[in-house]
Amino acid sequence: MADYRAPRDDMDFVLHDVFNVAADWQQTEELAEMMDVETASAILDEAAKVAENLIAPLSREADEQGVSFADGVVTTPDGYKENFRQLAEGGWVGVTANPDFGGMGLPKSLSAQYEEMLCSADIAFSLYSGLTSGAIMALDLHGSDELKSHYLPKMASGEWTGSMCLTEPHAGTDLGIIKTKATPNHDDSYSITGTKIFITGGEHDLVDNIVHLVLAKLPDAPAGTKGISLFLVPKVLSDSNGNLTEPNSLSCGSIEHKMGIHASATCVMNFDGAKGWLVGEPHRGLPAMFTMMNYERLGVGIQGLGAAERSYQNALEYAKDRTQGRGAKATRNESAEADSILVHGDVRRMLLTMKAMNEGGRAFSTWVGQQLDRAKYASDAQQQQRADAMVALLTPVAKAFLTDTGLESTIHGQQVFGGHGYVREWGQEQLVRDTRIAQIYEGTNGIQALDLLGRKVCGSGGKLLQPFTAEIEDFIEQIAPHKEWTKQRAQLKQALESLNGVSAEVLDKAAADENIINSVAVEYLHLLGYVAYAYLWLRMAVVAEEKQAERPYLATKIKTAKFYYARILPRIHSLVASIKDGSESLYLHDQDDF
Repeated sequence: MADYRAPRDDMDFVLHDVFNVAADWQQTEELAEMMDVETASAILDEAAKVAENLIAPLSREADEQGVSFADGVVTTPDGYKENFRQLAEGGWVGVTANPDFGGMGLPKSLSAQYEEMLCSADIAFSLYSGLTSGAIMALDLHGSDELKSHYLPKMASGEWTGSMCLTEPHAGTDLGIIKTKATPNHDDSYSITGTKIFITGGEHDLVDNIVHLVLAKLPDAPAGTKGISLFLVPKVLSDSNGNLTEPNSLSCGSIEHKMGIHASATCVMNFDGAKGWLVGEPHRGLPAMFTMMNYERLGVGIQGLGAAERSYQNALEYAKDRTQGRGAKATRNESAEADSILVHGDVRRMLLTMKAMNEGGRAFSTWVGQQLDRAKYASDAQQQQRADAMVALLTPVAKAFLTDTGLESTIHGQQVFGGHGYVREWGQEQLVRDTRIAQIYEGTNGIQALDLLGRKVCGSGGKLLQPFTAEIEDFIEQIAPHKEWTKQRAQLKQALESLNGVSAEVLDKAAADENIINSVAVEYLHLLGYVAYAYLWLRMAVVAEEKQAERPYLATKIKTAKFYYARILPRIHSLVASIKDGSESLYLHDQDDF
């Protein structure tokens, strides 16, 4: 596996040249005091060193060793404990945590770059701190002052980690049927009883305490999702000073043996009357948990992006060094007996597809991060409302499209290696395995598509789509003077018209056809994803055209934009055709026909 190198130039280009995020930061009192272009670059430079020099070198060996389980104890791979301690000492566990509790408080547009680097280095390792960040956010938003002051400083410092316990053996997507119970005690605590499965980081040896956020039902809970409450349940109880006292009544029953992320502990957690405390209001646990889900789902999408970037770097280095066959006469190296496989069209197709989707994905994740920042910090109510709408629309796309295309890219990267990509020593097959889970957890990609088309687009009567389409329409008008992009501008306009057309068609048919949303949701999500990337690629290309004189490397950005429009954007035509078919061909078969 090639040495990982963080794409820092591209990150800075996207952050500052394309999206000008610093202008947003300076309009926000909380961020203006702590963040500017120079500070952001310094933070990301340090993060790159952590990813490149500390975490990435251990990834393959950690995957080979995996986690082990014996007598309720989970042991992480050699070196993980030391690396996590260094990560914590650098303040990276609390990178987005509230500064009032010791966190860095980075805006999401910036932390998205850090997350990508961490995921490129080692997805499995990143999960231990990533789940902690999610737990920190949920507790900060909904916990009592007492719970926050007691737990958040320890979690933000990385002294303690967090997990989120939602899924049960019989309840995955349908959380309304969970059976875990919370019984009130005589004090302000509760006894939590039940079993949770697929709990990432539910047990490990990296720290001495793990703070579990557990969904459970109170005795008077109404049926369904409206009866779910959220509880904080620590692995080890502690006194008022934060000193650990005695183990809580919970345990890890086993760990899962998985296709990928071998170094991440995926646990079955048993709560046997464990002591816990209510987070937020009774029966409001699911809304409390979902306030941070937009951040978490973008984070999962970035896992796909991070793995795809690592796969691209590996494949590119291999393609340059590997010599097989002969290219066309114009590209032939006459002094060698064979040419680099980089001269062959199919290898170029795969590498350029990876490059275009990775750089488009980086722009997309940053754009969604910017919308999250505006929704959180904007002082202008109208701007905040618009950002909320954009976040609602784009979050399921970020989670599903980044991971679907991320897996595609890791497979391309494996294919570039030929047979060597199938064996372990090169690391390409690990990236395929590690990325696959990102399409499944935090809501499967099919569920994300239903959320997008069913709840967001059709549920709003198309209104949630309007800020997205309006921004692209405005951009198309703005770049009219850029004659060198006339062809791509017309393609973007046509793509947006196709999206608007099928959106209206589905809205029109949905009332009479209850199967149509479920039938076309995945194709619709992909269509919106490709249109979003087309917008961002043209936006990047226009900026690159203006700045390439001072930064010659941006000439490659312009070429890649043209490749995206020529070879990738046309995928939307088949998606539109599938969506227009509606539910008809899917429901021709009776159940006995399968």
